[in-house]
Amino acid sequence: MSKLGFIGLGIMGAPMATHLIKAGHEVFLTTRSKVPADLLTGKAVACASAQEVAEKADIIFMMLPDTPDVAKVLFDDKGVAAGLSKGKTVVDMSSISPMDTKEFAKKINALGCDYLDAPVSGGEVGAKAASLTIMIGGPDAAFERVKPLFELMGKNITLVGGNGDGQTCKVANQIIVALNIAAVGEALLFASKAGADPAKVRQALMGGFAASRILEVHGERMIKRTFNPGFRIGLHQKDLGLALAGARSLGVALPQTASAAQLMQVCSANGMQDLDHSALVRALELMAGHEVAKA
Repeated sequence: MSKLGFIGLGIMGAPMATHLIKAGHEVFLTTRSKVPADLLTGKAVACASAQEVAEKADIIFMMLPDTPDVAKVLFDDKGVAAGLSKGKTVVDMSSISPMDTKEFAKKINALGCDYLDAPVSGGEVGAKAASLTIMIGGPDAAFERVKPLFELMGKNITLVGGNGDGQTCKVANQIIVALNIAAVGEALLFASKAGADPAKVRQALMGGFAASRILEVHGERMIKRTFNPGFRIGLHQKDLGLALAGARSLGVALPQTASAAQLMQVCSANGMQDLDHSALVRALELMAGHEVAKA
């Protein structure tokens, strides 16, 4: 069994780390607050710092909110880099900037260690069910070494390319998801405002070409008004910011992505940044003065 580290034990990180612990690995844990007691089972050990995790583990996983958080955990005093020795592997499963990821990888490589960027899709449900989609950037040998561990956390596991390509893939994923949520929201709002039963409209659409996972899961959330977070608007807003920043640097126009980002901004401006991203429909409802359904 491998000696593993896991840094970041939030909504996604805690269940992901749990799968590694349950598989019998020795897992060294740290997070911004206290390590949850229910994770300290089997061979799991709480550590005082990211440096301590890196000193004790051979493969170090991170699951953090944003690019600055990853930079801090990697390179601040008592960060991961301070505890690394040659031959170790750092795996960042956060969703962050592809450009910054490439720079982080270079710095870790200079210490004689491998770096994989491995962002995920599937939200809290996928993390708990070990059914995440994992998009990886990095060297083939490191990927093959870590792949059995990825398989404990996810189902659809793809080495996309070199460092940064996993993050680029995740940004593309977030564009598609955001635009689909906006499309489902507009469709159900239109149907409801026109006097049709949105639940029955959704049921009918699920049997046609408009069927999608977003219509199935988030369409139901919009109708039932269950916006407790699986993936928060604030985090998706951050991801769309990465997409738009990348588009500017590449000279690419992403007009629909910009529109979705503005809808999320409306939600955030109205105190809804911690709701599930399916609550993007609330921005459309505010503009229409009409809700898809009543709670």
